[in-house]
Parts: sequence; structure tokens; C-alpha cells
Amino acid sequence: MDSMTKLDEATEQYREAKSAFEEARTGAVMAVVEALRAGERPTDVTARSPFTPAYVRRVARENGIEPAKPGPKASR
Repeated sequence: MDSMTKLDEATEQYREAKSAFEEARTGAVMAVVEALRAGERPTDVTARSPFTPAYVRRVARENGIEPAKPGPKASR
């Protein structure tokens, strides 16, 4: 197989992998939004997702999910 054919095949493989990654990422984001809307705690959602806490917060805000009200402060 010549080098250009190898390049063509590698490029196609790359594009397919990128497409699969983007589909999986979209699915994960949608599942995060669904879980948050269902009332799951952001901490639990983050722990079970592939995303950082900051990204989960960003996804929540972009989808109209407001931050939880702060709980009572611990007494000393």
C-alpha cells in the first residue's frame, strides 16, 4: 500500500473516531442535563459523568438549571 493510500485510510479512521466521540459527548451532556432536571445532586452527577464540576455547572446554566440554594450554615 502506498503512503497516500495509508494517509487516506488514516484520515477516514480519524474522522469516524471524531464523529463517534462527538456523538458520545453529546449523549453524556444530555444525560447530565436529564439527571440534574430529575433532581439529582450535582456532586453525584459529576462523580458519575466524564466531566469536571465546573463543566457540569456550565452545562446546567446553559440549559436553564439554576444553582441550588445554599443550605443552612453549620453552627460552631
